[in-house]
Amino acid sequence: MQEFPLNYVHPDAKIGPNVTIEPFASIRSGVSIGEGSWIGSNAVIYEDVIVGKNCRIFPGAVIGAVPQDLKYAGEKTIVEIGDNVSIRECCTINKGTKAYGKTIVESNSLLMAYVHVAHDCHIKKNCIIANAVNLAGHVVIGEHVGIGGMTAVQQFVAIGEHAYISGGSLVRKNVPPYVKAGREPLSYIGVNRIGLERRGFSLEAINRIQDIYRLLFVKGWSISKALDMIKEECPSSVERNQILEFINQSENGLMRGFQSIIGAD
Repeated sequence: MQEFPLNYVHPDAKIGPNVTIEPFASIRSGVSIGEGSWIGSNAVIYEDVIVGKNCRIFPGAVIGAVPQDLKYAGEKTIVEIGDNVSIRECCTINKGTKAYGKTIVESNSLLMAYVHVAHDCHIKKNCIIANAVNLAGHVVIGEHVGIGGMTAVQQFVAIGEHAYISGGSLVRKNVPPYVKAGREPLSYIGVNRIGLERRGFSLEAINRIQDIYRLLFVKGWSISKALDMIKEECPSSVERNQILEFINQSENGLMRGFQSIIGAD
């Protein structure tokens, strides 16, 4: 460990090899930091936080503070940070509550400056969360999701894998996989074609996804009728099955379908 004067590392903390802890950082009891990670000045990592390998935690970040939940009664809960995660300046990540027990940010994700991750959230692998995004409690974000800056996500909302949320959005309902979402209220604005192409999806797979969402969000049908038509007209595929499973588990409802802009040029 490369340790500078004026930082604080609790004797019980487990610090891996080649970890750098800059001056004025504070590492509390029960913390584990994996090999090769870097902790910037004035970062605070509270009790019972697990940080993976090769993470970068920038100045002013606060990880593992108690939940901002009046039901929290001091129960022992944790934060888990995967490998190769970048947590930029002044991010805040709160511990879980007894409802789930932990808050998780999986590997290879980037949280830009001033992101807030509330209790019991689960951010899966390879996500990019832009500046000043606020996640309320119990939010679940699938793999390869991108969220634009200044977006607010309501509690218990789920965002499916490979989705993209435009900046400044208010996310009150679940967002299914593979889509782009924007406008107010949040609505379907297309398939995340560029993101899917970058991740190696074939043109055939992207077109299948687009056919599914045309039935679900563009035709103007009810969700139940759209699901029946998807099952009837769209052949079984990995993408179709993931979309149907997500919708069937969306107890809080889905975002709105495509809305034309009246009066647009």
